[in-house]
Formats: sequence, C-alpha cells, structure tokens
Amino acid sequence: MPPRKRILAAGVIAGLAALAVVPAMAQDKTINLKISLWAPPAHPLTPATQAWAADIEKASGGTIKTTVFPSEQLGKAFDHYDMARDGIADVTYVNPGYQPGRFPIIAAGQLPFQFGDAKKGTLALDEWYRKHAPTEMKDTKFCFAFIHDPGTLHGKKKIVVPEDLKGVKVRPAQSTIAEMVKLLGGTNVQASAPESRDALERGVADEIAFPWGSIFLYGIDKVVKYHLDAPLYSTVFTYSMNLNTYNAMSPAQKKVMDDHCTSEWAAKLSGPWNDFEAAGRAKAKALPGHEVYSLTAEQLSQWKTTLEPLRASWADAVKKAGGNPDEIAAELQAAIARHGAGI
Repeated sequence: MPPRKRILAAGVIAGLAALAVVPAMAQDKTINLKISLWAPPAHPLTPATQAWAADIEKASGGTIKTTVFPSEQLGKAFDHYDMARDGIADVTYVNPGYQPGRFPIIAAGQLPFQFGDAKKGTLALDEWYRKHAPTEMKDTKFCFAFIHDPGTLHGKKKIVVPEDLKGVKVRPAQSTIAEMVKLLGGTNVQASAPESRDALERGVADEIAFPWGSIFLYGIDKVVKYHLDAPLYSTVFTYSMNLNTYNAMSPAQKKVMDDHCTSEWAAKLSGPWNDFEAAGRAKAKALPGHEVYSLTAEQLSQWKTTLEPLRASWADAVKKAGGNPDEIAAELQAAIARHGAGI
C-alpha cells in the first residue's frame, strides 16, 4: 500500500476506534463521586481538585459525576482516611500524620529536613510510595501522594536552636513533628489546620508548624510574630478512594480513574498549592511587626544532629509493621536524588 494510503487507512481506523469508545462509555452505569476535602474553598487545593474532578467527568464521557465538598462538610480532617474506607465519601484528602503510628512507612516523607522542593518532592514521594500503599493502606484504593512546600515554625517566641522549644506548647503539623516537640521537651497541642488559629489565640498553643502561605489563609499571621526561615518539614498527603466504589466501576471507568491517579496528576493537582505556599514566605517578610529569621550553618547542623533520633524511631515503627527500614529509606532517598528534590 502506498504511504499516503497507509496514513489515511490508519487515520480511519483510529477514528473508528475513538468512536467505538463513546457508546462503550455511554453504556456504563453512572457513578456519582463524593470528593471530600477539609481545606476551605479559598485554599488552592480546592479549585485544583475541582479541575481534576472535571477532567475525570470529561474523560469518562459523563458517566463519572463528581461533587467536591470542602471545609469538612462530610467529616473532620482527622477522620478522612476512615471516611474513604467506610464510604462516607468516595475520595478523600488524607493527612496520614494526623494518626500517629498508623501509617509508619509513608511517615518517612515527614522526617525533618528531607525535601527542598515540593514539586520535585511530590514526584519522588508518589513514585516511591506506590510500592508500599497496597500494603499500608490496603483498605482503600490509593490514588496518589504529594507534599506541600516545606513548612516551618511560626509563633510567639523566637525559636533558634532546638533547646528553645523546651517547655513550649506547639501545634505540630503531623506525627513526626509531634515526636520532635516531645523529644525537645515541648508540649504538643493537637488541632487540625482549621482549628489552629483559635488554639494560638487562646494561648492553648505558643507555636505552630505550618507552611508559609497558609498562615495567611487560616489567619495565623494575626496571632504569631516570629517565623523560622528553614525547610524544617513537609507533610505528606494522599488522595484515597473507597474500594467498593472503585470495584463497582466498569473497566473503562477504572481506567479513567487510574489515568487520574498518577504521579503526574499528583504534581499537577498540588502545584498551585505549592506556588501559593512558596509565595507566603516573601509575604511574611513584608509584614510589619513580624520577624523572619534564618539559621547559621552551625545552628542548622545542630538541628539535624539533635533530631537524628527521629529517624531511629521511624525505623523502629517500620520494623514493628514488618517492613525493612533500611531498604525503604534507601528507596526514598534514591527517588529524591533522581528528581533532585533534596535540600
């Protein structure tokens, strides 16, 4: 067959194949996905999730309908993993660190001074965790994992060296930071992100571990004065799905979900949030009456050395769960190196 005719024939076949998908999708039973977030509508994650959900609807030919529920409408932030497990929502925004000890493997991503770049770090984290999610989060369908732009300490007191946290009441971002606070002689005050300003305002907490942009989103800037300019930590998150919902889908619908549960989508969905958080650092520096301060090389080294027991503690938790911490940690570091995501 001449080249021109081969090209035309190939085009016709491709067109017929594309048309064949439409009736196949049209025959699928319509599924209505409830997607639950505990972030408010103004949070960058909300419109990004709505765009992700709209793309799912489009790719499914309208057979997968979606509704996004922000602001804890369907349940508290701490409960979002169980909400996906139990079918209270079909897809949920999960902070695994809100439940200390329950998800020890993914907690490797929360160790201090791990990530220097959130976008590259998300690609590394998601790529690494896909091997472990089916075991550690087996009662839900893992969609993807991501991190936010590195967060730090904001508070009423200037925290420069680790010993400055002794006796201080801290709202930790996640379980690893809570362990850090305990290690350094501070007291943990548990509060979800939406509850944090109230805890600081009432004096229940003195310091908070939070990303930069969100201190403005949640009004934290109104109740703190000092900001440590160091990539202290990142928090890991997942989008998790109800297994029954996923299993009830047709093969074509499952493919749509699988195509939207990738490392690339993890980075795309979290990208606007990471840009927002990174911009908050400059905004904080411009605040009158606030102090954004850096660490010397010696002070940074002191932090890293003092916090080394957190790695040993993480390794012990993984061993208890039946994992090999040396192998798991090496895999994560290799992924971080591949993506240039480290500090």
